[in-house]
Amino acid sequence: MSFFELQHKDTNSRARTGIIHTDHGDIQTPIFMPVGTQATVKTLDQTDLQNLPAQIILGNTYHLHLRPGEDLINDFGGLHKFMNWNKPILTDSGGFQVFSLGKQKDDRQQSVIPSTNSGQALNGVKDPSRSDKRDSSSTPQNDKREQGQLVSIDEEGVTFRSHIDGSSHRFTPEIAVEIQHKIGADIIMAFDECTPDNVEEKYAREAMERTHRWAKRSLDAHKELSTKNTRDYKQFLFGIIQGSVYKNLREESAKYISSLDFDGIAIGGESVGYNMKATADILDWVFPLIPENKPHYAMGIGLSPTDLLIAIEHGVDMFDCVAPTRLARHGMVFVNRNIDEKLRINITNKKYAKDTGAIDPDCKCHTCINYSRAYVHHLFNAGELSGMRLASIHNLYFMLDLMNQARTAIEQNKFGELLKKWI
Repeated sequence: MSFFELQHKDTNSRARTGIIHTDHGDIQTPIFMPVGTQATVKTLDQTDLQNLPAQIILGNTYHLHLRPGEDLINDFGGLHKFMNWNKPILTDSGGFQVFSLGKQKDDRQQSVIPSTNSGQALNGVKDPSRSDKRDSSSTPQNDKREQGQLVSIDEEGVTFRSHIDGSSHRFTPEIAVEIQHKIGADIIMAFDECTPDNVEEKYAREAMERTHRWAKRSLDAHKELSTKNTRDYKQFLFGIIQGSVYKNLREESAKYISSLDFDGIAIGGESVGYNMKATADILDWVFPLIPENKPHYAMGIGLSPTDLLIAIEHGVDMFDCVAPTRLARHGMVFVNRNIDEKLRINITNKKYAKDTGAIDPDCKCHTCINYSRAYVHHLFNAGELSGMRLASIHNLYFMLDLMNQARTAIEQNKFGELLKKWI
């Protein structure tokens, strides 16, 4: 049985459905993956995730390496057993977080090495939906120490300081892959340089070519470690396309990454998921060049429900983003377009204090079936953590249910109708 099984293709777009086969279960695509950065999806436990139901969750190598450490997780038999999750898990390589630490906009717009003033987090702005699309807890704005130079890069890899205690750490392609093997996710990622979208083409090319060399090293390390695998399940490795906002570089990267023996293809970079116009352009550039028989993963997409549909229209099978749960913790909950054109409301607004209706009357999540807007509003107003939990359950269910709608629409060749309904 192949890792990825293509099932249906939309006749008017690149939208498609498929099945990813792993030893921890099948994943129906297209699929949104809730982000469990530190072996937990914030405010939820694994029973909540099972009840959504989530097919797969994402963990973060950077955070799990810093605490509790990959060796401890490995001693428990891997992340599945450590966190009591029996479905598939994907881990990113930690590259996004490492390079977020080093993001700096200097006059030349070429350096990823910060000055002694480490600045703000990647995409760090006040609106919780527009901050770091993957995870902000690793970024300098949350660092309580003046770290000075947080990141330094060389051909072999990256040296960085922990945002927790300032201790020095080293990631190379080989180390990042070994950490992920110890963590034990079903799907792991090659180590890459996550290139900002504001760099000049010269630096973007240098970073892309370094990413290509690291991709080959990641693949070689994965193959060697796989021969020594003592687990009773297989791990699959994805390569990552980079190239910033430059069409020629993205196309070159797509061709090179596709030429290697990866199990899946990911599209990375700062602009992916954050700037959907740029994201759509990048997807248009690369998708004619990447293999159809492998899953396509756009990293960091999910700030808005419509972003998922745009990505699906362009041929994406997998996406992840912290926004649904981060928004929920700030009282921002998703609704259909008939309720609000922006597809979300702020449940903390006093106008919901006596509202007897569900957050979204069409939603069948645990929150909407059992609780009123007034009750959820009260929980936030009272500072009760259960308000964050109920809002997070709703937002994740909303995204996962939209994926169900997308899969059904593609199978019935009605994806265009679904797009018109939402966009």
